[in-house]
Amino acid sequence: MGQEQKKTGAIILAAGKGTRMHSDVQKQYMILKGKPLILYSLEAFEESPVQEIVLVVGVGETETVKKNVLEKECFKKSVTVVEGGRERYHSVYAGLQALSACGYVLIHDGARPLITRDIIYRAIEGARKYQACVVGMPVKDTIKVSDEDGFSEKTLKRAKLWQIQTPQAFSYDLARSAYDWIMEDMSRQEGVTDDAMVVEKWGGPRVKMIEGSYENLKVTTPEDLVVAEALIGRRGNLK
Repeated sequence: MGQEQKKTGAIILAAGKGTRMHSDVQKQYMILKGKPLILYSLEAFEESPVQEIVLVVGVGETETVKKNVLEKECFKKSVTVVEGGRERYHSVYAGLQALSACGYVLIHDGARPLITRDIIYRAIEGARKYQACVVGMPVKDTIKVSDEDGFSEKTLKRAKLWQIQTPQAFSYDLARSAYDWIMEDMSRQEGVTDDAMVVEKWGGPRVKMIEGSYENLKVTTPEDLVVAEALIGRRGNLK
């Protein structure tokens, strides 16, 4: 089977607690311009070349999400809902196990509602060409490394620095092998913050940087929610 015929799946992560939002409602279910935040990611992947979607939610949230989010929409693609785990890598692993016979997989944080079809397409093409890629953008600010007392130690070369976003895209076999390896030994999980790190620790191929968008922000704080609402509102006005 050629690369073009291999099925592409997506894992959307919505199992986080969102403690920095200071709200009783988890951020992925907060209403953003009239609909749950998580719905924006689901709609973007629904309209993309991805054929299968796995939504990873918190423990005990499966039926609630199906009733309050999925059943209110008409998704043409298969959307499987599974429970995640304590850490991000546990949730990704649950998503990988739930995907069926995919050649490629995109892993996306559901707290990034401004994901677009163009970004998804570039991530898919990156996975096909390089086997491993992450979406991101070059940093705009000067980045300094501080010591334990908060004093500057050195200034990093901005030209080589990227702020990492999602989706992160891989050959499914590569991602599954790397995650199988890291889940076998807890000591391998230390310091892991994204999927590229799992592949890098495992010793996989070099991870290619793919252009995302400065608007592809992650909603983490109440201030982020305000910015996301403004950006979504601007998109609506441009249509």
